[in-house]
Amino acid sequence: MEKKRLRRSWSRTNKALSSRSRSLAVGLILFGLGLVSLFIGHVASDLHWSQFRRRIRPKVFHNKRLDIWKSNYSDFYYGCSTRGANFRYAVPENRSNGYLLIATSGGLNQQRVGISDAVVVAWILNATLVIPEMDHHSFWKDDSDFLNIFDVDWFISYLSEDVRVVRRIPDKVMRSMEKLPWTMRPPRKSVPDYYLYQVLPILRRRHALQLTKFDYRLTNRLDDELQKLRCRANFHALRFTSSIENMGQKLVQKMRNMSSRYVAVHLRFEPDMLAFSGCYYGGGDKERAELGEIRKRWATLPDLSEEGERSRGKCPLTPHEVGLMLKALGFQNDTYVYVASGEIYGGEKTLQPLKDLFPNYYTKEMLADANELEPFLPFSSRLAALDFIVCDESDVFVTNNNGNMAKILAGRRRYMGHKRTIRPNAKKLSMLFKARSQMKLDWETFSTKVKYAQSDFMGEPDEMRPGRGDFHEFPYSCICKKDVVSSS
Repeated sequence: MEKKRLRRSWSRTNKALSSRSRSLAVGLILFGLGLVSLFIGHVASDLHWSQFRRRIRPKVFHNKRLDIWKSNYSDFYYGCSTRGANFRYAVPENRSNGYLLIATSGGLNQQRVGISDAVVVAWILNATLVIPEMDHHSFWKDDSDFLNIFDVDWFISYLSEDVRVVRRIPDKVMRSMEKLPWTMRPPRKSVPDYYLYQVLPILRRRHALQLTKFDYRLTNRLDDELQKLRCRANFHALRFTSSIENMGQKLVQKMRNMSSRYVAVHLRFEPDMLAFSGCYYGGGDKERAELGEIRKRWATLPDLSEEGERSRGKCPLTPHEVGLMLKALGFQNDTYVYVASGEIYGGEKTLQPLKDLFPNYYTKEMLADANELEPFLPFSSRLAALDFIVCDESDVFVTNNNGNMAKILAGRRRYMGHKRTIRPNAKKLSMLFKARSQMKLDWETFSTKVKYAQSDFMGEPDEMRPGRGDFHEFPYSCICKKDVVSSS
């Protein structure tokens, strides 16, 4: 009897195990099929993209078909940030969830990022946005307010359908508030849910809320309608004051009077930037001591390998390397070059090799009369705005770094018509510069390899891939493709 029970029990156990085994096997098969499907979908997506890419732009590395002054394929794309039909309109000030105050951080272009993102956050919170407060305490020590740099009336008017913007909280509202506005600092790259669940309840309770150090406090990944609002704020609503715009256009005209086209180079080679990067530029013990002392300002910076940073492409190009890159790409010695820069580490000695390669070298200080620049001189943000305009209007924009101005201008130039924008492929170029300095490459070989290395860093429309990189640099949701008719 006992043996029969044991046999029945053993039989049931075997069946259960067999059933579980079959379930596990089926599960593994389905999982495997899912992976295969995902892989095939990914390959198909890349294949579709590559086929589209080949259809509009045959891969060109170093032959004469590449126009270094203008993309031949920008006509396939256009900037598109019009609000959708179902995108919520701004509510009246007295029906909003409260007043949102923003304290920006950093230099002009870092603050520009914060302002653009603040507009989106105000929409998410259904809040009334108060004209943002500019940073007066950063490294640049500029006491300019928003109205000294940007056209306030235009900013308010342009955004009126999306977000209600006011110059300040009305006195009547301030007197009725029991406490001063609450202050908080959101984490970097916060998602909309953070603002809805962590910020909105405080805003409703206090009626006014200030977000501090507001730079890159909103995620890169938003739905397309919010990304388009970001673009409307950045590329349209933020317009410089007439005094800045007029002076900037004067500088542009002076460049145009000398040449029908020009290259603008944003040259970040200030001592503090080099110290922060942890890179070494061959200046011996003097350079290491000077930059090491500056580096002490940032207590949390890790010890970095000089060679490691360079091999990873983390080091800004020197002025000489920028010149070599431009020459290798095919820009001639008589090219007119406008340089936007701050204090260059090493001064004239550092700049001379670039000037030797391109003698038609100009800065705003060289183009403008002293009395024309005088009103702007005490204000680093206003001077940066002049450089921004001249770089934006250039035929070719080149950068030696991947800082805020480089990113903002690259994105703006994509949006405004894919004007040629050259970012250095620093990782590959560093090896080429090293080989060149060691006499391992003749000029023709060096030039060919530079063109190859830079082939996907020339500002061509198809360099963008949705979801990759910083949105302000690659505003993919705001750039539309025209219908392309296959020739086959």
